Parts: sequence; structure tokens; C-alpha cells
Amino acid sequence: MSVKIRLASKKDATQILKIYGPVVRLTHISFEHEVPDASEIAERIALTLCQYPWLVCEIDSRIAGYAYAGAFRSREAYQWTVETTVYVHEGYQRRGVSRALYSSLLAILRAQGYRSAIGVIAMPNAASIRAHEALGFQEIGVFSNVGFKAGAWRDTGWWQLDLSPALERPQSPRPIGDLVHRDGFDDLLQTGLPGIKI
Repeated sequence: MSVKIRLASKKDATQILKIYGPVVRLTHISFEHEVPDASEIAERIALTLCQYPWLVCEIDSRIAGYAYAGAFRSREAYQWTVETTVYVHEGYQRRGVSRALYSSLLAILRAQGYRSAIGVIAMPNAASIRAHEALGFQEIGVFSNVGFKAGAWRDTGWWQLDLSPALERPQSPRPIGDLVHRDGFDDLLQTGLPGIKI
């Protein structure tokens, strides 16, 4: 059985949509109401990869899950903080895929020079809370009734992880493209692989 974690590409959009589409249609986990099409997913991947990592976990050439980071907020002072996201195909849940993807994602974010990661969880979602806390994220607060999805008002919980020390003169984080061809990048990608249960 072949298992790897790699950077996503626009060609992955159709498989990613098969994971994400049911989340939008059937759950409150994503606050999107309309399922994007494959071309929109492809565009999101391309835009994300201008600066941030978007990873997929591939098991026998099938995408089992994906994770990515994005801007926490747009103003310049926030540039060292990212918001992180992970989704796993229902057929691969409880096999360590989420933890593996997040472990690799966080390793890359550290190498880029990010200071902290924020996970925003639509409540209730006990599995996501466990997954974040297992990786060291700490709850920092709850915003009450901030989204209406699946017939009810939803809270969002906010979890934070320090990725690196708070330097007095931090350098701007490097774009993901600056790391891709450097020695050791593949090791960063595969950081989480040992945790996957085949």
C-alpha cells in the first residue's frame, strides 16, 4: 500500500470536492452554504499555494484527506498568524490521517517562520476538538451564535498553538515556494506519516 503526503495541485480539485462537498451539504462543520465546483476548488488551491501550504494525504493514489493554512486576518501585523483547516474522507476517518496531515502542515509552517496557528471549530465537534488538543492547541474562547447553518445558530470555538518563539524582530514568513526545492522539504512533508494506521 502506497501512502504519502504531498503538496496539492489544481488537478486534485475533483477528489478534494468529493471530501468537502458532503461537509457543506450535510453538516454544520463548514459555514459555506453552497458547494463550490471543482474549478473554484482548483482556484482556491492555486491562491493558497502562493504563500501557504495545502497538503493532501494520498493512499493508493486516492486522496484520503487534505489540510491547508491561510491568512488569519489581512492586516500586516497579523502576518505571523495562520488559520488552519483539515478534512478527511469518511472512509479514512479514525486512521490517523487528520493528525498526520496536521503534523506535516505545522512542521512546514514552523519552517516558513509563522508564530502561531489558529483552529476555528464550528460547535459542537468533539472529534475536531480532540484532534486539535492532541497536537497541543489550547482553547482560547468561544464566539456564541455567530453562524446559522443546518437549521440552528452555531458557536465557533477558537484554539491556538504557538509555533515558534515570540521574537523581538521577526522576519516576514517565507512563501511556501521558497521551501519546496530546499533540502529537507520532503522530510517536512512526511513528518506525520508514521501516525497513519493502514
